[in-house]
Amino acid sequence: MHIDHHSGLLDAARQLASPNADARPAGCAIDLLVIHAISLPAGEFGGPWIDALFCNRLDGDAHPDFADICTLTVSAHALIRRDGEIVQYVPFQRRAWHAGVSRFEGRERCNDFSIGIELEGCDQHPFEPVQYRRLATLSRALMRTYPGITPARICGHSDIAPGRKTDPGPLFDWSLFRELLARDD
Repeated sequence: MHIDHHSGLLDAARQLASPNADARPAGCAIDLLVIHAISLPAGEFGGPWIDALFCNRLDGDAHPDFADICTLTVSAHALIRRDGEIVQYVPFQRRAWHAGVSRFEGRERCNDFSIGIELEGCDQHPFEPVQYRRLATLSRALMRTYPGITPARICGHSDIAPGRKTDPGPLFDWSLFRELLARDD
């Protein structure tokens, strides 16, 4: 798995550009990786809904859960689906709109200096083994490309937005992820 440093694109990902991104502040180093979880509709997997949300094409009438979120302008850098497919929405050197109101080690506006990776999942279902493997491999590629990201600077959305967010959720196996991250595959 390789990230082109110039374009910020991942060679192992399906590319689907989100309009919900912009330039990072000048001189802002990328030094945080934030892990998220998303399912649309809530608790359901598969389908076109996550792509539609991140590309501002979510039909608010397609499901009752979508009425309140169809007008959001949000994105992530990438999504790892239940089957291990990676979809990249925003080049890594650009700012994706994934963290919202957030703080890490006293620094606010985590979108400015972080990369956001979504896992297709939710608080009520365990993640798939292939998702952990793909996340660890992608995380190692990100750490090679952006040396400010270290294992200590990988956190969950719940860590930077406590009380507001719960993802990646109580069933995310941090020990397994850290074990896979430490491997040199």
